[in-house]
Amino acid sequence: MSHGDELDPKSINDFKVIATTKNSVAAIANPKKKIYGVQFHPEVSHTEKGEKILLNFITKIAKLKLDWNMPSFIEMETEKIRKQIGNKKVILALSGGVDSSVLAVFLHRIIKDQLLCVFIDNGLLRYNEAKEVVAQFRKHFLIPLKYVNARKIFLKKLRWVSNPERKRRVIGKLFIKILKKESKGFYYLAQGTLYPDVIESVSPHGHSQTIKTHHNRVKQVLKMQAQGRLVEPFQQLFKDEVREIGKKFGLPDSIIHRQPFPGPGLAVRIIGRVTLKRLVMLRKVDWIFQKKLMEYNQQKNFWQSFAVLLPVKSVGVVGDRRSYGYTAVLRAVSSLDGMTADFEILSKEELTEVANEIVGRVEGIARVVWDITSKPPATIEWE
Repeated sequence: MSHGDELDPKSINDFKVIATTKNSVAAIANPKKKIYGVQFHPEVSHTEKGEKILLNFITKIAKLKLDWNMPSFIEMETEKIRKQIGNKKVILALSGGVDSSVLAVFLHRIIKDQLLCVFIDNGLLRYNEAKEVVAQFRKHFLIPLKYVNARKIFLKKLRWVSNPERKRRVIGKLFIKILKKESKGFYYLAQGTLYPDVIESVSPHGHSQTIKTHHNRVKQVLKMQAQGRLVEPFQQLFKDEVREIGKKFGLPDSIIHRQPFPGPGLAVRIIGRVTLKRLVMLRKVDWIFQKKLMEYNQQKNFWQSFAVLLPVKSVGVVGDRRSYGYTAVLRAVSSLDGMTADFEILSKEELTEVANEIVGRVEGIARVVWDITSKPPATIEWE
């Protein structure tokens, strides 16, 4: 799909080729030594029979038992957390997303009042999101929650930043700084880090390249990790597995099926500089898009659906006068784990209605386009 790597059959000596594509060797084997290699990703949903390939390797070659299940994982991590934390206090940055919400409930069941959840409003959230998250969390869970309004300081720090990696680092660094200020007396930091977050930021098992720095893998967090002060029980799980834990704990569907939202928020959906004006514009576009998807009963069909604001302006016509406004991109994808994703699209009638309402109701938007790129070669997010 997007790799340029190739294996020369002449270089594999003790191995035999067991699968090929029209371009290169796809799999090799040394049955005597029980060593097998593949030049593709059997773990991703795009690979046909990939799950069977992994199952065959696990059961028929490695001779492992299939005794891993969610109850055993919960039990194992519970004991591990108790041993790690002891009587020390833990602070958790709650975003309201699936990962941090499930983790908050999980930890509270184990350590009770040793846990404090902090919701930092960075001003980069979707329309009315901060209010909804805080209200919902306090309604469903009796867990201590502190709300911190940090909108102005985040916007000030991002004023002249346009590079996407720089944005992520600025946001992550400031986030940790505020969290530290709120966490006096708390030794551990708990994060709902998932496996894709880890391998896209820094490979834990090799020398793969950084695809993008996730907010939970900035320098300050890595330092705490080296000190053994991170609590991350989900770091080898995928989103669907965390949702399964949430169901077992009785979390409402509104949280379990909440779409993934990037840690840096709308900052990485505004291409280029982040300003208050652009944030307001993007929020309105995204709100209209989500509202229309709910009307079409489509939102639940997508892994993610969102709007992106481009710094590109184009000529339009509003009424009888010439306009010159920004371009909004709409994106919807389907996925099982976020590692790969296929683009989705609406009907022509639905697309027309969405585009007309956005251009008609959001001042400053002159054009609406639809993203039809899958992952890979693109990422789900634009930055």
